[in-house]
Amino acid sequence: MAVEEKKIFDLIIIGAGPAGITASIYAARKKMDFITISKDVGGQTVWTGDIENYTGYQFITGPELTAKFEEHLRNYGIPLKQDEEAVKIFKQDNLIEVQTDKAQYQARTVIIASGKRVKELGIPGEQEFKNRGLTYCATCDGPLFANKKVAIVGGGNSGLEAALQLIKIASHVYLVQRGSELTGDPIMQEKIYASDKVTVQTNTRPTAVLGDKVVSGIRLKGPEDEKEVGVEGVFIEIGLIPNSESAPEEIAKNQWSEIKVDNRNQTNIPGIYAAGDVTDVPEKQIIIAAGEGAKAALSAFRYLAQKK
Repeated sequence: MAVEEKKIFDLIIIGAGPAGITASIYAARKKMDFITISKDVGGQTVWTGDIENYTGYQFITGPELTAKFEEHLRNYGIPLKQDEEAVKIFKQDNLIEVQTDKAQYQARTVIIASGKRVKELGIPGEQEFKNRGLTYCATCDGPLFANKKVAIVGGGNSGLEAALQLIKIASHVYLVQRGSELTGDPIMQEKIYASDKVTVQTNTRPTAVLGDKVVSGIRLKGPEDEKEVGVEGVFIEIGLIPNSESAPEEIAKNQWSEIKVDNRNQTNIPGIYAAGDVTDVPEKQIIIAAGEGAKAALSAFRYLAQKK
């Protein structure tokens, strides 16, 4: 495995979602010697549909905001190692080693801003029908289901947002929620219940995705019976898992594997910071992740200044 000329960076930022991008911009403004490592740019923002609560934009889509992020990165000439994924981080003496799937780097500080990934159902048919009618991204794949019946699994904000997108595209939407009621924002619930194109099924869970070469239905188990519903698309919107596996073993996490941070984004390991949805900061929002990224970069800068 190649080592980056044994160069020691001031900072390595892992992730280029809202938290990682904002941390990168702040690090560039502070003239820090750093790199940003990420599989992609935008993180979960790419999957988001209509955004109406990001300050400065009364309305913008996720892909549009991602394009703005990328433009900001380019304007600052951020050193981005794209299509590269951090697999292991560990601290040795006063340096932090970051091992990726392509190389190995050293830095005095690290910001983990690796975000989250989709959670799977683990039912029959899920693996077989991925990208053949089953998807985890309504923003990405919604247009493929124009005038078709679809099912959305999940009654939180992700599921409701997917439903609001698909109302405009699909002929009918079945919204399936395991619990007794929807848990997403009340304003989104109002829009869902006001639409005659949505059938909300609570106290119901999927037991199998059906089909031959592509999805043709979903089996649902309710309080009283189990039935098959004919749909041509299934959207899984049941939450996300933190991408925290690469963090040092001794780093403190909560019960959901989110990295614990203080109000300066410091972890329990000096020199290692975390920001965004990978952390235990409450309320996972784009604007919150961006603010946390700014704080983390400023904290890393202050840490280095005190060390010098």
